[in-house]
Amino acid sequence: MRGISSISYEDAFSVIEPQIAEGVHVYPFDDECPLDVRFLKFGRKRDIRLNRHEYFELLFVRSGEVVYQVQDRSFHMDPGDLFVMGSSLWHRMSDYPRGSVKAAVLYFLPGLVQTSAAPGEALELLRPFIVQDDGFPHIIPAATGIPRQTFGLMCSIASELPASTPPSRLIARTYLHTVLALVARHYASYRGTDKAHQRRQHDLSRLRPLFTFIDANYSAPLSLARAAALLHLSRASFMRLFRQVTGDSFVSYLNRFRVAKAEELLANTDKPIAEIGQEVGFYDQSYFGATFRVLHKMTPREYRRRMQNDCGSRERPTSAD
Repeated sequence: MRGISSISYEDAFSVIEPQIAEGVHVYPFDDECPLDVRFLKFGRKRDIRLNRHEYFELLFVRSGEVVYQVQDRSFHMDPGDLFVMGSSLWHRMSDYPRGSVKAAVLYFLPGLVQTSAAPGEALELLRPFIVQDDGFPHIIPAATGIPRQTFGLMCSIASELPASTPPSRLIARTYLHTVLALVARHYASYRGTDKAHQRRQHDLSRLRPLFTFIDANYSAPLSLARAAALLHLSRASFMRLFRQVTGDSFVSYLNRFRVAKAEELLANTDKPIAEIGQEVGFYDQSYFGATFRVLHKMTPREYRRRMQNDCGSRERPTSAD
């Protein structure tokens, strides 16, 4: 196992921020073993934007304190705590009460578990990541002992990576299964039923035509009533279904989607900010600025300036701490 004292921590911003496209963090997994462990250092001077992702994630706080934002909720994490994150909710680290934070982060695609475990076992192992809703307690406290065990297993997984041989892939998956079993046991009271999981997948399928429409027409006005009509639902039924599936209201989701599109244009073009706002669907400039500030704690102009300033620093090598 990798010696804990010899761990080097990479700058999290340099690793993650370039991998975020339109608000989605796309991690460069190895196709044969979509599993990775990174040791990262986070800080307020280089905030990573609000994002979501297709993979599942576990984050162990090795040192420092952090406030984790999930949608509109905030979670305070102390050293030794473990954060459990699924794939559908927007999240980011939003504050660092005592400066920088060092963390071990485990990323994996659920398909790795679904193809390496029996169907019933896979569902049990993944259930804590699937059932996350507005009341889900994302933090496993250090006092439970589970975070420290998980950190040790993360180090063991890291020692097998890159898993370039069948034996190393088998060992890495075995460690991952052990981690997920610990997490699943902690969240035993949040177990649902197979029927509930199937219903969630069915509900997601019902919304896919709307997601496709938004992706193609986000620059045009789109009211809640129009969105409901696209799915042949009443407003009340649509709002209930949308929140159940995404954990967010339709208006908030649409605003986040449009702001993610604006981020790309702010960072990569010289287009006027007012033009960018209209191009992504905000026809009221003040509303665009207010929405952007709520999500990023800065104006679009400040965001553009920060991205331009950080652009040159992303390629600098990071030092071990």
